[in-house]
Amino acid sequence: MKVGNYRNWRSYSHGEEIHADVVVIGSGCGGATLAYELAKKGVDVALVEQGGNYHTGTFDNNELNMAGKVSAERNFHTTSDGSVSLIYGNNLGGASVHYWADSYRTPDDRLKLWNRKYGILHHLPEDLFPYWNELEDNLNVNPADEPYFNRMNQLFRSSSQKLGWEGHAVPQARKNCQKSGHCMQGCMFGAKQSQLITHIPRAVALGTNVYTDLRAEKLLIQGQRIVGLETVSIDRSTLRPEAKKIIFKAKAVCVAAGGFGSSTFLLRNGFKDRLPILGEYIAINPSPMVHALFEEPIVQWRNIPAAYGVEGFRLAEYRNGEYKQGGYMLMPNQLQPATLAALLPGFGKEHSSFMEQMPKLGGTIGWIDDVETELGRIEVDRSGKRKIHYPFGKITKQIFNDLTYKQMILNFEAGAKEVFLPGFKTRRFSKLPKWEEIRSLEWRAGEFPMAAPHPAGGCRMGTDVHNSVVDSTHRVHGFKNLFVADSSVFPTGVSVDPSFTIMAFSKIAAKQVLGEI
Repeated sequence: MKVGNYRNWRSYSHGEEIHADVVVIGSGCGGATLAYELAKKGVDVALVEQGGNYHTGTFDNNELNMAGKVSAERNFHTTSDGSVSLIYGNNLGGASVHYWADSYRTPDDRLKLWNRKYGILHHLPEDLFPYWNELEDNLNVNPADEPYFNRMNQLFRSSSQKLGWEGHAVPQARKNCQKSGHCMQGCMFGAKQSQLITHIPRAVALGTNVYTDLRAEKLLIQGQRIVGLETVSIDRSTLRPEAKKIIFKAKAVCVAAGGFGSSTFLLRNGFKDRLPILGEYIAINPSPMVHALFEEPIVQWRNIPAAYGVEGFRLAEYRNGEYKQGGYMLMPNQLQPATLAALLPGFGKEHSSFMEQMPKLGGTIGWIDDVETELGRIEVDRSGKRKIHYPFGKITKQIFNDLTYKQMILNFEAGAKEVFLPGFKTRRFSKLPKWEEIRSLEWRAGEFPMAAPHPAGGCRMGTDVHNSVVDSTHRVHGFKNLFVADSSVFPTGVSVDPSFTIMAFSKIAAKQVLGEI
């Protein structure tokens, strides 16, 4: 069998025409898994990625350098009101290169909800079950064991257990981990089992051709079929488009540009008129955090980020229709020094005092399970500029308050001598405040820095064109050979790290694509 090639911006010629059975746009957990599944069946796949191919030998564990390589917009892209930093990849392997390697099977309750409420077929627990062992073997997924618990993880585990909060060691996609703590900068040791070192090279070995530094721009349409894709070469040194246009001709096109990217691409192609739900119902998994100062060294930026997680509050609880508690995952935080410095409160001497004590700073973070009735949306203006709107709704703010207070409880239980919140305004606590003080927080736009690491939605899966963008075969309504395979098809957030769900869904999508070609 012929082995595939890796190409980049230096190798393209203007007007070049490339033929393949299937073109896959995006190389993250969705696109890479899809390409691998198709390649195993002998399909000629062209994997197109806007970002660069940065192999592990180019990683240097420098925060600023790596942000320029594996983080879109250098992590400076935010929601339209500046409230939340949008974290996603712009590189071969997508966000899997900078994710924490958390690898949760999709909760049964979420799959059943999507089936019952949104009419999604063939994605129930029994449909995904055959893939879990395969994925766990391929990505070497195992619960974190003791050598990978840094001091913050140890304190987090013991304090949450004392509080009686349900938790477990987090399943991790790692092999021969060196405990460097640079997971968010990409693993220079190739230990984190990202798509860059797993599904992509395996697909290439089976004949898949990889085209990096190519931005997908325009779908070529004839009736109900996509006949090709127009792309533009990106100069990697400037990240700006060149004058070189490259055309792909294929039997099918699969959009896998990620939770933020897929709906944006289809919006820029003018699909909103025929798909009114396109860009709607965006979940972003916002993640409020709490910092803590301890008497002992913590050095939170060493070893793996989250060896232990609290799942007991994953599902929100309501009483008589009113929010009671929960709706989030809770984990130890890990921030590298420069990022931590940016998120510490205060200025001048106050900020300097925090910096001087940085090795003793620890803390926690929570991943919000987005409220179904308070999701966001993506819009693209006439010039093609994207805006992501995610105003904090009433219940979302209540979840923020509950999560923040529980983080404060946990950090004090862990022995923190002081707990404080991120943001420009200093909010320091030497003891646990009254609940009313936290409940009164207003969560105004930009007041509390947080990130959105796990986008979903925008190309919601459902039953018809009036309530969704794709059907249960991942096929875009109104087209015979256009598919979407990433987190953008999820009707809501997953409530856990979505990487495994994306990969399992992409395996299902691959079967449907095979049936079309």
